[in-house]
Amino acid sequence: MTWVPLCEFQREPCQPIRTITGADTVMTMLDPQLLRVDTPGAAQVTHLNNAGSALPPSIVVDRQVAHLRRESEIGGYEAHAEAAEEIAAVPGSVSRLMNCRPDQVALVESATVAWDRALQAVIHSEPLQPGDRILIASAEYASNVLPLIQVASKSGAIIDVIPDAPDGSTDVEALTHMLDEDVRIVSITQAPSHNGVVNDVVAIGDALRFSGSAAWFLVDACQSVGQLDVDAGRIGADFISATGRKFLRGPRGTGFLIASDRALTDLEPFPLDLHSATWTGRGTYEVATSAGRFESWERSYAALLGLGAAVDYALGIGIGPIRERIDYLARNLREGLDSIDGVRVRDRGSVRSGIVTITVPDPGAAAMVSALRERGINTSLSTPDYAPDEFAREGIESMVRLSPHAYTTDEEVTRAIESVRSLLD
Repeated sequence: MTWVPLCEFQREPCQPIRTITGADTVMTMLDPQLLRVDTPGAAQVTHLNNAGSALPPSIVVDRQVAHLRRESEIGGYEAHAEAAEEIAAVPGSVSRLMNCRPDQVALVESATVAWDRALQAVIHSEPLQPGDRILIASAEYASNVLPLIQVASKSGAIIDVIPDAPDGSTDVEALTHMLDEDVRIVSITQAPSHNGVVNDVVAIGDALRFSGSAAWFLVDACQSVGQLDVDAGRIGADFISATGRKFLRGPRGTGFLIASDRALTDLEPFPLDLHSATWTGRGTYEVATSAGRFESWERSYAALLGLGAAVDYALGIGIGPIRERIDYLARNLREGLDSIDGVRVRDRGSVRSGIVTITVPDPGAAAMVSALRERGINTSLSTPDYAPDEFAREGIESMVRLSPHAYTTDEEVTRAIESVRSLLD
């Protein structure tokens, strides 16, 4: 699978980099206009909901549609066989993005499926006992905490919350002091969906290794893959789960799981199917040696091919330039929104993602999201469903979430800021 450079979409030589000169700085940055050439949706709407589901580039949509068309022309299994080589190349693309081996990549239907498959493998292979401890970040995502609560209630395990550091990120030193032989699982969301912070999962992985902890380390990278450099080799987690639809700009219904060598050696997923294992005779089976053991046979191969196209597209641009532009836009959003009377930026952390969250005065966040959409500006509503303890602790009922991408223009950021201001006047 190959990424088609932006220049080929324009059919003329170009570079997606421009130089920005300010009063005190000179920097190079991705030119959003060159990214927008192959992002049709960018001409239709100001999309500041990339933390929900990003606008895909044409190459992603075209690859999906082409495969669906082949399924309709020659049959689903036949189209699958025809695209077998390209399908087999997708784990390699993901491995380049994540700095791991292709055999460590499992392609699944969503980040939640990926995370759940990891947890299922842990509790099936090494069932938790009364008194075992599960450590989670204070901003852990609800879809991760809910199954952990289920596991704890059935096993007698205890869930402990790791304190925050002064900047609002997970306190690595506090975590180090919490580690003992009873800690069985450490679950960290790298970039929570509702407060802008980026947790230092590399430092957390180092702390686990240096302590000699045998705990299983699960990292939710759902919001970070595609906008941050997520280096699986450096993090050293047993599992990293991610989605295709957010900052990676892939299709909905796609995700992947990165499994460590330890996980591939010591854990057995549950349940297995004929893709993840081979039935070798009555009462016997052999589990796949690769991370394919976490996959299922049936899935959307059109979506999978779209995911591969999205990964190759991001790799072709470079995560570094994408991160730089998103960070620049998010900073401008925070500064502009924070200057509006009654608006409070709720993001925390000394390192922040491209997720910007604000509280607004009456009539409130839901009304603001609706009013912005009427003006052609997509944002998202964050509610206590995401993280009830954190919302209650901060006294927040709801927030407006804005999340730009590299194809977002400076003018769109200004338009969003001024729209919020005018709607509150």
